[in-house]
Amino acid sequence: MLPEAALAAADAALAREPANAQLWNHRGRLLAELGRLDEALSSFERAGDLQPASVEAHNNRGSALRALRRFGEAVKEYEIAIECAPGLAVVHRNRGETLFMLGRYDDALASFDRAVELNARDAAVQMARGATLAMLKRNDEAALAFETAIAIDPAFPEALGQLFQARANLCDWRGRDAAVTDLLAAVRAGRRAAAPLVVLAATDSIADQARCARTWSDTTAPARPPLWRGERYAHPRLRIAYLSSDFDDHAVAYLMAGVFELHDRARFEVFALSSGTAASATMRARLTAAFEHFIDVSEHGDRDLAALIRSLEIDIVVDLNGHTLGSRTAALAYRPAPRAVSYLGFPGTLSAPYVDYLIADRYVIPPAREAQYAERVIALADVFQANDRKRAIGAAVSRVAVGLPEHGVVLCAFGNSYKITPAMFDVWMRVLAQCEGSVLWLLDGPAALSANLGREAQRRGVDASRLVFAPRLPYAEHLARLRLADLFLDTLPFNGGATVSDALWAGVPVVTCSGEAMAARMAGSLLQAIGMPELVTQTLGDYEAKAVTFARDQEALARLRQKLAANRDAQPLFDTARFCRSLEAAYASISMSSAA
Repeated sequence: MLPEAALAAADAALAREPANAQLWNHRGRLLAELGRLDEALSSFERAGDLQPASVEAHNNRGSALRALRRFGEAVKEYEIAIECAPGLAVVHRNRGETLFMLGRYDDALASFDRAVELNARDAAVQMARGATLAMLKRNDEAALAFETAIAIDPAFPEALGQLFQARANLCDWRGRDAAVTDLLAAVRAGRRAAAPLVVLAATDSIADQARCARTWSDTTAPARPPLWRGERYAHPRLRIAYLSSDFDDHAVAYLMAGVFELHDRARFEVFALSSGTAASATMRARLTAAFEHFIDVSEHGDRDLAALIRSLEIDIVVDLNGHTLGSRTAALAYRPAPRAVSYLGFPGTLSAPYVDYLIADRYVIPPAREAQYAERVIALADVFQANDRKRAIGAAVSRVAVGLPEHGVVLCAFGNSYKITPAMFDVWMRVLAQCEGSVLWLLDGPAALSANLGREAQRRGVDASRLVFAPRLPYAEHLARLRLADLFLDTLPFNGGATVSDALWAGVPVVTCSGEAMAARMAGSLLQAIGMPELVTQTLGDYEAKAVTFARDQEALARLRQKLAANRDAQPLFDTARFCRSLEAAYASISMSSAA
C-alpha cells in the first residue's frame, strides 16, 4: 500500500480508536516517510501521552526530532527510551548517531559501544562506531569496525568506501588494488558503496565519479516536490545565497572571504546560510561582517531550510559544500530557488537533478568534457578557484625550529594523507633517491601514518629518516613555515586545491600532473592562472623528471621562485577583485538563462 493510502487508512482507524497508541505511532511513521515531520512528531507525542512508558513512542519522537535537526531534544527522548528499556541496542545506536551529529564523538562512541555489547551482529552500529572512531582520528580502530560490518553484511551502504577511506587516511595500502576494484565494481552496479569524495581519490574516471554521485544524490537526497513554482522575482538587486557548513576556520572560508567582502552591493544582495558551528571567533567575525545577511541555519531541517530560502526569494543559491561533510544539499532537493549552483567545496559533478550549474574554468573542465558532467558548466574567465589576498603569513621561522635539516632540498607534500597513492609515493621516493640530501616534508597524523609511510619508504630503498612530519599549526603560522619548502609536490588523481594555492601564495613552486576529471586538474588550473604552465605535466613520468630537474638544479629553482614572486601580483590567480567580477558575471548570466 502506498504511504498516502496507508495514512488514510490509519486516520480512519484512529477515528474509531482515538486512544490506540500503536495506531498513533504507525501514523507518525507514515507521515515521516512522506516527509511531513512536524505532523509525525505530533503523532508520536500523542502516542507518548497515551503510553508514557512506551519505548517505541520515545524512540520515534527522538527520530523525528533528529530529522528536524533538534538534536538536543532528540537525545533526551532517546535517554528516556533507554530508561524504559535499557537493553534495546537500536535505541543506544540512535542516541549515538544523534550525539555524532552534535559533534560529541566520545559520548557517541560510548553509546555505540553499549549497542555493540547488546547486539554485535548489527552492521549499522558497527558502521556508526567506525565513523565515530574515524572522526576521533582512530582510523586503525575504525577500519576494524568497518571490516566487521562488511563481514556481517557485505553490501551495507558505504561500507566499502568507509573502509577504503580509513585505510587511506593512514596510508595503509595493503590490498589497495583489490579494494579499488571492488569499490568501483559496486559503484558501477549502482550500489551506494562510498561517499563521492572517497571516489575522487580512488579513480580519475569522470564516468565512475558521476555514477557514484548520482547514486548518492538519489539515495540520500532524492528530489522533492518543488517549493519554487516558476515565479519571477522583481528585486532591484540579484539575491545570492551561499549555503555552507564551513563559514569558519576552513579552507573554503579562507579562499572565499575576500570575494564575500568585494561583492558589488549595488548589483547583488548577498546572504550567508550557515549550517555549521563556529570554532574560530576571528574568522567567523570577518565572515559575518562580509555579508549583508548572515543567517544561522544549523538547526533548520531540510524542508525548513528550503522554505527559508523560498521565503527570502533567493534568485541563486550557491552550494559551497556539495557532497562533503556537513552538506545540506538535501535542502536543495525541494528546489527552493530558481537556480542552484555547485561551487568550490566539491570538485566534481553532484549528479543531482535540482542542481543546475557547476562553476569551473576551461582548464579544470575542458569544453570537450562538459557533457560528462550532469550540471551545465559555467567557465570563469581565468580560474575556477577564489583566492583571498588578505591571507596573513606569520613571522619567519628557521628550518631547525620546525625540524628540518639546515641544508638540502626540502620537497613538500602538505596534502591530506588519503590523497597519497602508492603510485604517487613511488614517484616521490624515486625523486628523493636521485637528489642527495633531500627530504620529503609531510603533514603529521597518527603514529600509524608515519609508521606506514616510513615502512613504505624503506621498501623503496629510501631511509625513513628522510620523511619529516609537520604538526598542524594555526593558518598564518602554517603559511610561514611553508616558505621553507623548496618545491611542492602535488597528488594525483586528487590534486590539491587550497593547499596548492597556499604554497603559491607562500612563494613555493608546485609541480603537478593533470588527469581527466576536475579533481585531477585543479592544480593545473591554478598554475595556468599564475602564469607558470611549465610546472604542469600530463604524465607521472614527466612529473618525476621535472621534480628531479628542479630539485637538483638550485639555479633553475631560484629562477623559478623569482618568477613566482613576480607573477603573484601580476597574474590573475590572486587578484580577488578580478575574480569577484568574473564570478558576478557568471551569476548574471545564470539569472538570465531559461528556467531549469
